[in-house]
Amino acid sequence: MTIRQWLLAVFAAHMVWVGAALAQVTAPAPVAPDEFRVTLLGTGSPAPVMRRFGPGVLVQAGGKTLLIDCGRGTTQRLMQSGLRLGQVDALFLTHLHSDHIVGIPDLWLTGWLEASYAQRQGPFVVYGPAGTQGMMDGLAKAYDWDIQARIADQDLKPANIRSVVSEFKPGVIYDQGGVKVTAIEVDHGELLKPAFGFRIDYAGRSVTISGDTRFSENLIDKATGTDLLIHQVAAVREALLASPVFKVILSHHTRPEEAGTVFTRVKPRLAVYYHFVLLGTPAIPAVTEKDVVEMTRKTYGGPLVIGEDLMAFRIDKDQVVPLQAKAP
Repeated sequence: MTIRQWLLAVFAAHMVWVGAALAQVTAPAPVAPDEFRVTLLGTGSPAPVMRRFGPGVLVQAGGKTLLIDCGRGTTQRLMQSGLRLGQVDALFLTHLHSDHIVGIPDLWLTGWLEASYAQRQGPFVVYGPAGTQGMMDGLAKAYDWDIQARIADQDLKPANIRSVVSEFKPGVIYDQGGVKVTAIEVDHGELLKPAFGFRIDYAGRSVTISGDTRFSENLIDKATGTDLLIHQVAAVREALLASPVFKVILSHHTRPEEAGTVFTRVKPRLAVYYHFVLLGTPAIPAVTEKDVVEMTRKTYGGPLVIGEDLMAFRIDKDQVVPLQAKAP
């Protein structure tokens, strides 16, 4: 047996193993042609914990598969949601903080492989704020050896690793197949601009995703009437606010009471928390999710869900229907 034959045999055996692993994943039912489905791929923040992967929200509507942010573990969560990496039509970035973009190299580079879990056909499409083009150009340089080696060794198509970047400003930035994405400028802090949320509309239904923001009147204005509102939240115990580190982090995010006011004014059919920034120390424990709910209830009495990785929701004409509980 030649080395090439041996390598092919090993690869074939590996693909059998991958197929078996995929078969063991309990994926949700396929998206119906007129369905509007939203899946929380990651609900965490920079903390490297297993329960909450990095920020990422999957939106499937009108035959389009859109990804909002690409944090740590996005590729694993995509596979758990029943999708190939190459099925993502476009990636939308709220801002360029590392926890929202650190998964991009994996999605971009792994997604162009010919394995069953990848198979992207065409360029890697990215919509992002100013600075996104420079980031993708930098990644192309950083991974040039890998790219050129795979083209030469595996005969992969250069067209499928090319990135196409659209740097946007507030307003409608995507309108295809009846799916419209509107970029909403939010307030993540004076030195953290630009930062955006997104509203996605399809067939009279909508979801709005806040991204990272302080209390934002502009978000309230643009999100009003949305069916599903997915909003970040941050909280620390008062004793920790004496520390400049905790104080500055909290100042860039929305507290539960403030988020409750947002929900009350927007009036979504369902409000969902994601991107949890709940900080603590060994001496002073972090605020709990139960605490978050109780604080939110001071200003909001409507439907509220504590988001978990792989929770999914179907947006119907008159209701938002939960489809999955959470990640295993």
